Amino acid sequence: MMSDDPKATEAATSPPLPPSHQMWGGRFALGPAEALDALNRSLPVDHRLWPQDVAASKAWVHALGRVGVLSAEEEAQLLDGLDRVAERLADGAAAGAPDEDVHTLVERLLYEEVGAAAGKLHTGRSRNDQVATDLRLWTLDAVDQLDADLATLGRVLVEKAREGVDVLLPGYTHGQRAQPVRWAYVLLAHAWPLTRDRQRLADARRRVAELPLGSGALAGSGFPVDRVLLKEALGFRAVSSNALDVTGDRDFVAEVLFVLALVGTHLSRLSAELVAYASGEFGFVRLSDAFSTGSSLMPQKRNPDVFELTRAKSARLLGDLVAMLTTLKGLPAGYQKDLQEDKALLFEAVDTLGLVLPAATGALASLEIDRGRMAAALDASLRATDLADLLVEAGVPFRESHGLVGRLVREAERSGVPLDQVPPAVAAGIHPKLGIAVSQLGTWEDSVEGRATPGGSSRASVEEQLEELKRAFAPAGGV
Repeated sequence: MMSDDPKATEAATSPPLPPSHQMWGGRFALGPAEALDALNRSLPVDHRLWPQDVAASKAWVHALGRVGVLSAEEEAQLLDGLDRVAERLADGAAAGAPDEDVHTLVERLLYEEVGAAAGKLHTGRSRNDQVATDLRLWTLDAVDQLDADLATLGRVLVEKAREGVDVLLPGYTHGQRAQPVRWAYVLLAHAWPLTRDRQRLADARRRVAELPLGSGALAGSGFPVDRVLLKEALGFRAVSSNALDVTGDRDFVAEVLFVLALVGTHLSRLSAELVAYASGEFGFVRLSDAFSTGSSLMPQKRNPDVFELTRAKSARLLGDLVAMLTTLKGLPAGYQKDLQEDKALLFEAVDTLGLVLPAATGALASLEIDRGRMAAALDASLRATDLADLLVEAGVPFRESHGLVGRLVREAERSGVPLDQVPPAVAAGIHPKLGIAVSQLGTWEDSVEGRATPGGSSRASVEEQLEELKRAFAPAGGV
């Protein structure tokens, strides 16, 4: 005798769930081997996608309701159930869960909350478009946070640069003293790459924000869901054009990983310079106690570990990018299980920069400079190009001027005197106009101000760059 209770009737006619909930398995007589299950299981990595999976599932519920797959009552039931699932996951329900992946976890918990009605959620949807949607949603949030962290670092660089406009030191090429520059100018040379990083992130974000949901496994959904409304509901910029392409597309992961690897490279270059400048041999900068470490053996040591680790982390970021590209290079169109590896690589890269950027920013914000050590490093040989320019102004062709000043440098080295203190008679013996040029050298400030072209190290150029970068790194709604 059948029950008069409609819920009991529905439960009796719905296929029972297997003890270990799966989204597949009906055509198999046996479950997966333990070794395969261990290899195949991705929940330990992708569990962090649960907020995105719940959000996408709620949007899908609305879409199914609009095409009549769900009644209004079922739609409300599923939406309420997904809210309760989200609460449970926020409270740690994913910890120790036996499920294959985050999608299976969410569905199992939904069954626990609303019963057999949960079985309708996956109508017209595949894990292929589901995971692609979840990961894109997660990546959009991650990109926004990284952009904010980069802007914060940029603002600190600009602030420290503004404090160093009047501080002069040698600029280096090939690791050798080259020409005098402003400390502000050096810091700004590390700030400009961050603006390009943010531009690349913004450009990548446009391509991340394409909606896969509604693509099914590869050929589109079997139900006429409104993908434009899905796009609007989830905050995407556009709807993907080809289901076979988008379900197997991880270009957006590779592109973001490239940007992150380049960010790491830029941070590594900044770190390498500061590690050198913090050494006793340079002594140009000093890290605060809060961002220094010591030696377990030598009490006097002040180690710049924060910048050494920042430098090393760039290698991990590069490794994530290479691993992703290598994974993609042999895959045909559509989803392949190889793509399960994408999340571990992307998560690690984002997490790495999430550690590095605040530490590097804090270390830089508390960095102190030694103006005296910087000034003491301004050797007269850095004025060689100034002398060559003065000879050109006196009518000597530059190539000849270059050779003449080179002979003067050799003479100064032979005599053991600074370049600007070679006796006038000796300089005049090399060329009559050279002795006059030496007497016209002026101050170090004059030398720096002589580089007055746009982008140069003169005060006007540096001030202009400071203002431009201040606007570039301003918080949203700021000046």
